[in-house]
Amino acid sequence: MNDLISGLIIELRRGTLVLVVLSFLSKEQYGYLILEILKQKGVKVEANTLYPLLRRLEVQGLLESHWDTADSRPRKFYKLSEKGKEVFKILKAEWLEINKEVKKVLGEK
Repeated sequence: MNDLISGLIIELRRGTLVLVVLSFLSKEQYGYLILEILKQKGVKVEANTLYPLLRRLEVQGLLESHWDTADSRPRKFYKLSEKGKEVFKILKAEWLEINKEVKKVLGEK
């Protein structure tokens, strides 16, 4: 039963993680900082989930990235592309609508 519940919770979180990550990238951020901010905000995400997601969003054209090698440790910075800004706006509106619908179904305000 615990495996079933764990799997269902992962499915719920997976869909919302894209929206959450996009919301942090209106300004340029590097991967580890995104991970730390998410943890500070109480969002449970592992590095082995975040980094593939960032790469996928970049391949989809939602993110732009560049390497900063000025410091001793190179960092890859990400930010929303123009397409990413539009997609984020649409996903955010859709999420708010879905959230409202689910609250009605669950009998919450």
